[in-house]
Amino acid sequence: MKNIIRILFLLISAVAMAQPFTRMDSLKGSDTVFRDFWDVRKYELTVEVNADRKFICGKNKISFEITKDIQNPVFQIDLQQPMQFKPEDSDYTKFTFERDGDFIWVKSKKPYRKGDRDYFTLHYSGHPVIAKNAPWEGGWVFSEDKNRNPFISVAQESIGTSVWLPVKDIWNDEPDEGTIMQITTPKHLTGIGNGKLISKTHEKDKNIFVWEVKNPINTYSIVPNIGNYVHIKDTFSGEKGILSLEYWVLSEHVELAKKQFTQVKPMLEAFEYWFGPYPFYEDGFKMVEAPFLGMEHQSNIAYGNGYQNGYLGSDLSGTGIGLKWDFILVHESGHEWFGNSITAKDKADMWIHEAFTSYSETLFTEHYLDKISAEKYLQGTRQNILNDSPIIGQYGVRNTGSTDMYFKGASMLHTIRQIMDNDHKFRQMLRKMNEEFYHKMVTSIEIEKFISEFSGFDFSGVFEQYLRTTKIPVLEYSQKGNILEFRYSQVIKNLNLPLKINGNQLIKPSENWQSVTLESSKEVKFNPNYYVHYLKVNR
Repeated sequence: MKNIIRILFLLISAVAMAQPFTRMDSLKGSDTVFRDFWDVRKYELTVEVNADRKFICGKNKISFEITKDIQNPVFQIDLQQPMQFKPEDSDYTKFTFERDGDFIWVKSKKPYRKGDRDYFTLHYSGHPVIAKNAPWEGGWVFSEDKNRNPFISVAQESIGTSVWLPVKDIWNDEPDEGTIMQITTPKHLTGIGNGKLISKTHEKDKNIFVWEVKNPINTYSIVPNIGNYVHIKDTFSGEKGILSLEYWVLSEHVELAKKQFTQVKPMLEAFEYWFGPYPFYEDGFKMVEAPFLGMEHQSNIAYGNGYQNGYLGSDLSGTGIGLKWDFILVHESGHEWFGNSITAKDKADMWIHEAFTSYSETLFTEHYLDKISAEKYLQGTRQNILNDSPIIGQYGVRNTGSTDMYFKGASMLHTIRQIMDNDHKFRQMLRKMNEEFYHKMVTSIEIEKFISEFSGFDFSGVFEQYLRTTKIPVLEYSQKGNILEFRYSQVIKNLNLPLKINGNQLIKPSENWQSVTLESSKEVKFNPNYYVHYLKVNR
């Protein structure tokens, strides 16, 4: 299993590295002149799925606010082919509509002033892209449960929500006032959306479920789920009061879910300890069984790990620690803080989502088990690091960097923690970060600056080393009796990355050879918690 996972990461990285960038990539990934003058306030959408035909249809009312004075603007709405669209008839009095590949140009017939609010409604229909390998290769997933009932969802972080829904499909604009999602299903099935269920009605042989999200939500999290679900309810007493817990699972898995999801409360307790309150109390916490491995859909977490510990029953660290808890339950829930509350403005900075969330596995383990187990787990996950390309991708073209944003990113954060050498301050930093950037879109530079300023240590070189190069610092050393000589190689110029050796002795390596006197002639001991390679050389 470990080899299979490593091969999968290699393939994903190879696809990302080989991707040529086009005008379409720029239109999809940058804040174009067709996007930079308006702010999405709310999405109100409907969706109905025909499982037999693999056909979907519905509409999306897009409410917006103008952010600057502009004459007869053109709005860019994204809707990937082969999906079709039709405007609401009444909208033709205010706008004209033109299709251009994966884009819809909505041309206003009037000027707008800053602060003006308006909306338009687009109907959509068609046979959407089917996911080849969800969730990594996105699209719709049409599956069945063991009783041949339809079991349907969509994975869209990589491909974009516009794979089915007409939206402003860019990470730097979330609907500030949330969403309303109406899901229509056959009478024997249930439709699950984000947030809380506000109504359920029947119409002839169909069920109609309406879900409301009150908080801002990243677009790729807006996901309908359809299946023969059973509802399990619980509550969690957290830092902001009583949090509703909901689990929607296939009827054949109720008992398995009741047992496996006992891990939810310890997970929430650990994450609130480290990061602060769960970011979406108004929308509740919800796990929904999905026909693929998992995804961090906000207040609607997709779960498909087979109700077993580890990652599909395997331990990504190779230490055995990862088999003591459910990887998908923990990892995807960690994204509620990093990814859903704190969201990268550009996909190139996706490390903000994945490095912190991957490190949340270590922090959960420390709170749930103990610190030694957590460090052992973190060190074990380094076997999955590829060092194939930089973690930060190319900006403005919907490009992500290396999958090393997960494990290497987590080791970078763990190294930062070692340099700070104050677990209380490190925890306060994470909590303050979630307070400072609560429900905000951010850049890598903003996060880097925050960490340096809060810690009182200039980490700019550390970020440059680990995020923007593929080089791992190598500490070359030679010991003669109680004299240790050392220097860094494979580092950026003037890297400031001090190390503690033999427990508490601090050294500040550079690219030049230095020497220190040790307390004894015993072989020097290095701290494996730093993500640094150690190489003994002859001098």
